[in-house]
Amino acid sequence: MRNFRTLILLAALGTALAGCGARRELMPLKGHSLPPAPFGREDKPGPDVLLTPPVQAKPQRNIELRSRSEDREDDPFDLPPEE
Repeated sequence: MRNFRTLILLAALGTALAGCGARRELMPLKGHSLPPAPFGREDKPGPDVLLTPPVQAKPQRNIELRSRSEDREDDPFDLPPEE
């Protein structure tokens, strides 16, 4: 019974420690620098700008819900397998 309590206590402590991360501004490691500025750009973008994905990398979802079943149109590329 005591081992069970110890395991529960350790699991709770581990969960609590995993959830308390320090939030601070991102900086490069000592001895390292940010990548060079892109060609044609005078200023170097900061870490937050570099970590933000462009729209092409993460497009918005377009969800069109269907209210009823619809027949599919003929697909000219849906050919039977060749022998």
